[in-house]
Amino acid sequence: MALLESYFWNTKTMLNMVQVMGYEEQQIVNGIKYLPGVSIIMPFEPKMTLKGDLEHRLKLAYQKVEKELRANYTEEKAEPVLEKLKSLMRGLDYGTYKKSIGIFASPLVEKVYYLDIPVEEKIIVDESFEIRDLVYSKKEIHKYLVLVLSGERSRIFLGNTTSFVRLVSNMPHHLAAYKNDTPERTGNFSDPAHRKEVLLEKFLRHVDSGLGIILKAYSLPLFVMGNDRTLGHFKKITHHKRYVTDYIHGNYEDAGEMAIRHVIAPHVADWKKVIQNDLLLKLDAAMGARKLVAGIQDVWKNACRGKGRLLVVEKNYMVAARHGSHDELIEENELALTGNSLFIKDAVDDVIEKVLASGGDVEFVDEGLLDDYKHIALIEHY
Repeated sequence: MALLESYFWNTKTMLNMVQVMGYEEQQIVNGIKYLPGVSIIMPFEPKMTLKGDLEHRLKLAYQKVEKELRANYTEEKAEPVLEKLKSLMRGLDYGTYKKSIGIFASPLVEKVYYLDIPVEEKIIVDESFEIRDLVYSKKEIHKYLVLVLSGERSRIFLGNTTSFVRLVSNMPHHLAAYKNDTPERTGNFSDPAHRKEVLLEKFLRHVDSGLGIILKAYSLPLFVMGNDRTLGHFKKITHHKRYVTDYIHGNYEDAGEMAIRHVIAPHVADWKKVIQNDLLLKLDAAMGARKLVAGIQDVWKNACRGKGRLLVVEKNYMVAARHGSHDELIEENELALTGNSLFIKDAVDDVIEKVLASGGDVEFVDEGLLDDYKHIALIEHY
C-alpha cells in the first residue's frame, strides 16, 4: 500500500513530505511479505487526559503487541519491530491538540499520525499496513439535529443514541416576539389571515438565520419537523435546503422531548443510510458553494495543497497512477510500467494520507454512490 512506498519516517517527519520509493526499493518491500507489521490506533488527547493515563494505555498496547509477536514470530523478526515501537512511543508529542494517533512499525517502516478524528482503539499485528485502517477505526457517533417548528414557536435538539438535549441558541423561540412588528407593505394587511402568514414567514426567516449558525457549529444530519403549513413556508424561505436530511410532517407543537425522540427514532434507525444521505447533501452544498472537486486528478491536486476538509470516497476504489509533469498532478495509468520510478500503486491511499495529515476527515460510502462524482470527491475548507 501507499505506506510501504514511502521512505523511512520518524515521529517528527511531516506527513505531507511523501517520498516515493524507486522501483528496486518497491520490489524489495513488495517481496517481503513475512515480516511482521504493527498498527496501533487509539485515542490520544494530552490536553484532555493525564499523561500518566496515556502512558499506561500505551504500555498495555505495547504488552499486547509484544505477546502476539513473540508467540507468532521468531525473536529475530519480532525484536526489531518491538525496538522501533518503543522508540516511536518514547518520541510521542504530548503537546499536541489532536484527538487520536496511529502508530505503524515494521522492520521497514516507522510512522506516527496525529489525527483530528475520534477513533476506537485497535491493535493490528499483520504483514502489511493499510492507511484505510485509520478511517475504519473512526468512532461511530450517532449524532443528529432536530428542528421542531410550529405556527407559534421553534425548538432545536441535539440527539444521539443515549441523550436528547435541547440546544440553547439565538434562534427565535416564539412568534409572539413578532406580533407587534409592522409587516412589510407587500399586501392588504386588513386581512388578519394574510397578516398572520406574513408574520409566520418573517419568524421563519429569523429561525433560518439562527439555523445557519448552528449548522456551522454542528455539521450533523438535520431533520425538520412540523405541520404541512409551517413546513411549506419553511421550504419556501430557507437557505439551508441542501442540509436537510428529511422533513417529518405532523403537529408537534405540544410534543415533549420524549415524544419527539420517539417520532425521530425510525428515521435514524438505519444510521448508515442517514450518514450516506448526509454526505451526499454535504457534497451538493459544497458544489453550490464552489468548494468541491471530484475525480482523482483534481482531488489529488487539492489534497496536495492541504485544502481538504472532507474526503468522500467509494469503498474499494483504487487507482494505479503515475506522477504527471508537475508534482501536484497525476494521470490515471492502470497499465503503468513497473519500471517507472514514479509509479503510484494506489493514488487513493495517498490522497487519504494527505487529507488526514492536513487535519481533514475521510468517509467511505458504498460502491456506485459517487458515480456522479467520478467515485471520489473532496470538500475544501470554507
